[in-house]
Amino acid sequence: MTTVLIVDDQQLQRMGFKMLLDGTPGFSVVGEATNGAEAVRKVEQTRPDVVLMDVRMPGMDGIEATRRITAAGSRTHVLILTTFDLDEYVYAGLRAGASGFLLKDARPEELIAGIRAVASGDSVVAPSLTRKLMDAYLQKPASTVRADPRLTTLSEREREVLEAIGQGATNTEIAERFTLTESTVKKHVGRVLAKIGARDRIQAVIFAYDNGLVEPRA
Repeated sequence: MTTVLIVDDQQLQRMGFKMLLDGTPGFSVVGEATNGAEAVRKVEQTRPDVVLMDVRMPGMDGIEATRRITAAGSRTHVLILTTFDLDEYVYAGLRAGASGFLLKDARPEELIAGIRAVASGDSVVAPSLTRKLMDAYLQKPASTVRADPRLTTLSEREREVLEAIGQGATNTEIAERFTLTESTVKKHVGRVLAKIGARDRIQAVIFAYDNGLVEPRA
């Protein structure tokens, strides 16, 4: 059973998400919150698998709430939902530790798939937002690229796997590229995430871009 906390300042929006999840086998809504501060408290109380997090809310917004939830070391994963597809929200949300970012007009099956993905430790970003995230990196001056000391902890193979993750390759594609079994790739991915302190693959992608391992394509 996947437990979910719904965070949105609009009652009708919360009601819609709750109806969808209550009607889908395998999901349980453990609570609702109307702002970021309330979300942080309820995560501590209910320990949900996934938080559906709005961005713009009165008081503490969804970005800051996400930052506090992930900084506390919670096993809870955050899936940000918003009507705004602006660069700063995508970038800030993922940097804050969110495991995914979808627009509120996503189809019900896309939302359900997204929740399942982040609950299992994977990540998801709406296709329309992926381009915006990459655009943000294209606009960064080269001087901001720095070498993180955690890179030195990676073996040569682990660094290659990290570069492949940064390029968006799946485990199957990585296995084919380096002539490895998928089980071996999974072990490499797990070690890479642990060594660089990434919660999931999307955080690894950001790490790879931040450290110049992958160059955004124009």
